[in-house]
Amino acid sequence: MAKVKPPVAKNETIELEFVDLTHEGSGVGKVNGYPLFVPYGLPGEKAKVKVVKVKKNFGFGKLLKVLNQSPERIEPPCDVFYQCGGCQIQHMSYKMQLDVKQKQVQDAMRKIGHLEEVPVHPTIGMEDPWRYRNKVQIPVKGVEGRLETGFYKKRSHDIINMDTCPITDEQNDRMVEAVRRMAEDAGITPYDEDKHRGILRHIMVRNGKETNEIMVVLVTRTDKLPHQEKIVEEIHKAYPNVKSIMQNVNPERTNVILGKKTKLLWGEEYIHDSIGETQFAISAKSFYQVNPDQTKSLYDKALEYADLSGNETVVDAYCGIGTISLFLAQKAKKVYGVEIVPEAVDDAKKNAKLNHIDNAEFYVGAAEKVMDWWKAQGLRPDVIVVDPPRKGCDETLLKAMLDMKPKRIVYVSCNPSTLARDLNILTEGGYETKEVQPVDMFPQTSHVECVAQVELKL
Repeated sequence: MAKVKPPVAKNETIELEFVDLTHEGSGVGKVNGYPLFVPYGLPGEKAKVKVVKVKKNFGFGKLLKVLNQSPERIEPPCDVFYQCGGCQIQHMSYKMQLDVKQKQVQDAMRKIGHLEEVPVHPTIGMEDPWRYRNKVQIPVKGVEGRLETGFYKKRSHDIINMDTCPITDEQNDRMVEAVRRMAEDAGITPYDEDKHRGILRHIMVRNGKETNEIMVVLVTRTDKLPHQEKIVEEIHKAYPNVKSIMQNVNPERTNVILGKKTKLLWGEEYIHDSIGETQFAISAKSFYQVNPDQTKSLYDKALEYADLSGNETVVDAYCGIGTISLFLAQKAKKVYGVEIVPEAVDDAKKNAKLNHIDNAEFYVGAAEKVMDWWKAQGLRPDVIVVDPPRKGCDETLLKAMLDMKPKRIVYVSCNPSTLARDLNILTEGGYETKEVQPVDMFPQTSHVECVAQVELKL
């Protein structure tokens, strides 16, 4: 059988009409049924496009010129949006961003989960979808004898030198710039990833939105930080709301930002923040949501879906530092949290004490193994809450959940595709997904968080 040749060739310039978007926010146009994916194209627009890659069943293009513009297209406020890999959809109106995210979840439910009838509600957005990130991790590079900080260009490790990021808290922006300047003045060398030399790899800053406390983390290749006392003194003298200055040592050749060893240089090992009435102590390596306002919306919805009356036993798998567990504990009889990272469990226990919560217990281990052990001990939770990483729930965890037969499962997800896959498995195991609520945790990016209400069929 003769090979069917794609209807476009590499480097060809064509006119293309966009009919859809990918889940990453690229425009989709078709040439004789052959899909081309083009970053920054919007549905309804016609554009001049250069074909940059041709595969058997689809290709990629580069947007050269928009010939008729969508009313939803806006001028991105960030000067480096088209170079930076951090945001994908600043060129869309915020209303469109929310609609696109709802559709992304609906498509995943239909195509992957085969759950066409499940209601997916409109995405819960922000009043002001800018300056929301409470944490920033900025790489440091040497350029002509100077230290430069900035995000990476798309699909590269080349840094875009930038002074400000419009989705990051302004204080964090200023702190990164100040620490970069102090390190440069002290003659600290930047890390060179090609030669695996130099000292300063990243500057990390996190802040408590409600408390205004700031933590600065200097990520270094070496255990020794030259002129440490001078830099530490300059930081805390110039910025009184800095409560914690930490050094993280990462001697490995790796893309992973933080190493295993973290030490206190000055102040306290934790800063504090609160979500609603619940307070949290946050360490350098704590997983704590980067958008506290939207985290409150997400957790309120999770609490609503858990439908607690005060008599329930709840299991929180992937409990992290106890953020969801402590919300649930205020309405449940007992909460059991499980998390594989020992430091996170230590933080969860501290956070329970901080909030005077005595009906939550936390355990270290793989959720599926610990839950099997709990089941053998006779634990029968009324509600299970899961908040897994992007890859979704482990098959053995889904089996452990099905074996425990809780009345309700609340599934919090940062990936609609794996959420839909796992909901399909739960459906086959005798559960029904009642509804899904998307929450815009990361405005200006293509990512969307969801919470799903799942109930045991009677």
